[in-house]
Amino acid sequence: MKTVFARTPSLKDCTTHYCPGCGHGIAHRLIAETIDELGIRGRTIGIAPVGCAVLMYDYIDVDMVEVAHGRPPAVATGMKRTNPDKIVFSYQGDGDLAAIGTAEIIHAAHRAEQITVIFINNAVFGMTGGQMAPTTILGQVTATTPQGRNRTGEGYPLQVSEIMALLPGAIYVERCALSGPAAVRNTKKAIKHAFELQVEGAEGLSLVEVLSPCPTYWRMPPAKAMEWIENEMTKVFPLGRLKG
Repeated sequence: MKTVFARTPSLKDCTTHYCPGCGHGIAHRLIAETIDELGIRGRTIGIAPVGCAVLMYDYIDVDMVEVAHGRPPAVATGMKRTNPDKIVFSYQGDGDLAAIGTAEIIHAAHRAEQITVIFINNAVFGMTGGQMAPTTILGQVTATTPQGRNRTGEGYPLQVSEIMALLPGAIYVERCALSGPAAVRNTKKAIKHAFELQVEGAEGLSLVEVLSPCPTYWRMPPAKAMEWIENEMTKVFPLGRLKG
C-alpha cells in the first residue's frame, strides 16, 4: 500500500537543491508545519542566511528576506521592531551564526529581541567545501583539518546553546536533533514552542539548536550520518532544554 504524505501549504511543492541525506529539508518541513498549525502564514517573515539554506525562500512560502552572512539577528531585529505584529524568525547554520555572526546572536539575545532563531548545527561549513566550523568536534576530519580538529591548534567546539542560556534576554533555549523519528518529533515540539512564545508576546529571544546531518562533507552514507549524530555529536552537544 502506497503511503501518501499531505503537503503542508507553507512548504512549496518543488525539488530542493540540498544533497541527499541533508537535514535542511526535514527542518524546512517542520517549520512550515508549525507555521500552518499556528495559523500565522500571513504574519510570518523569515530571514534566509548565507549558507546551504541561502535559497530557503524557494521552499517555504512566506515572506522572506535574504541577508548578509551572519547578519540575520540584526535584520530580524529591525523587522520585528518596525513590524511588532509580525512573527519573525531567522534560520541559520553554524558557519553563519557561530562564526561570522557570533556577536549578532549574542547581542540580539542580550537585548531580549522578540524573535525566533532556528540554528542548524551540522559541525561543518557545508556551502563552501566542508571546512572546519566553530562547531566541528575534536578529532573530526574536515577540508581544513585533515588530521582531525585538535584543541591545541584549532580550539574546542563552540557550544552555542550553553552560552545563550546564560543570557537573561534568551527566554527559551533547546537543543534537538534530526537523527531519527523520535528526535524529529521532539524537534518539531521545540520549534513549535519557540514560535508560540513569540505569538503569545513573550519578551525575549528563543533559540532552537538542531543537530543535522551533512553526509556529503562528513563523507559517509546518510544512515551512517544519522548514527554519527547519536554516537558522536550528542557527546559534545547534549540534547535537551537548557532554558525556559
